[in-house]
Amino acid sequence: MLLAADIGGTKTDLAVYAPALGPHTPLATGYRRSGHYPSLEALARDFVKDVAHPITAACFDLAGPVRGGRASVTNLGWDVTAERLAEALGLRRVWLLNDLEAIARAVLQMGPDDALTLHPGQAEPEGALAVIAPGTGLGEAFLTWDGSAYQAHPSEGGHASFAPNGPRQVGLLQYLSQRYDHVSVERVCSGMGLPNLYEYLRDSGAAPETPAVAERLAAAADRTPVITAAALDPAAPCPLCAAALELFVEILGAEAGNLALKIMATAGVYVAGGVPRHILPALTTGRFLRAMQHKGRLSPVVARMPVHIVRRSSALLGAASYGLAQMALAGIG
Repeated sequence: MLLAADIGGTKTDLAVYAPALGPHTPLATGYRRSGHYPSLEALARDFVKDVAHPITAACFDLAGPVRGGRASVTNLGWDVTAERLAEALGLRRVWLLNDLEAIARAVLQMGPDDALTLHPGQAEPEGALAVIAPGTGLGEAFLTWDGSAYQAHPSEGGHASFAPNGPRQVGLLQYLSQRYDHVSVERVCSGMGLPNLYEYLRDSGAAPETPAVAERLAAAADRTPVITAAALDPAAPCPLCAAALELFVEILGAEAGNLALKIMATAGVYVAGGVPRHILPALTTGRFLRAMQHKGRLSPVVARMPVHIVRRSSALLGAASYGLAQMALAGIG
């Protein structure tokens, strides 16, 4: 049996899979609060003790670079090695992969109901695929065809420099340059980045702050859900929150277009991650697509690329798919 886990800074989702049933049919599922454990070994042991199935191998995806079976989970202070995990958990093999590589692999496993097609475009068979995923941070990955199958490639594109479009975004860059030594696109296009947009628009006088929202933000451990809920409130949307969300969507669209051009994603662009699933109404207004396709002389090229919004949490599916494939190659039952 395979233990697969999607390790997040807040929550870790885990599941157990049988090779014969595949990655879509877990035998057991659960989650643990990541910060409640001193290490991944401790978290995994706590989950496995409640599982009746014998585990022989594991595959974990996590945010950050994975090199030589080693990785660091910065937000948790965990240093992870596949060899140490295998020994601690009594497993034959453990595989580690970047969380965006896992999401990219999941794209290949998705059914028709797993994604919403925002723009059908004109997909080129065997063309490259782009994946952009704003969650707590911003992840980017891509897939290329090697002649017989798609290969997933992680990146750290979310830490590339923010490239503003128009006076308002230039003002945002100047505002955040006083706060951060390097303004990455993640600083303005992620769950942790949305409050930066709110504060910039508030401090620049773009819209008035709603006292009730300000009170909820002051009491919240995570301000992003407060801002998105207030922005999308059908009865009384907060003008400042709505403006921040609109700016977020424009920046996300522009960055999706940047990634699409860099890898020539002629087979399509997938927008994944926790934030898009929660702000879906804001992504379907046309604002996202206009920003993505606004690429000067290359606008017609981007306009031909299909765009899909991933509806489900997909990293665990990708980790399970990869782990089961590696088990088969290694002859592990």
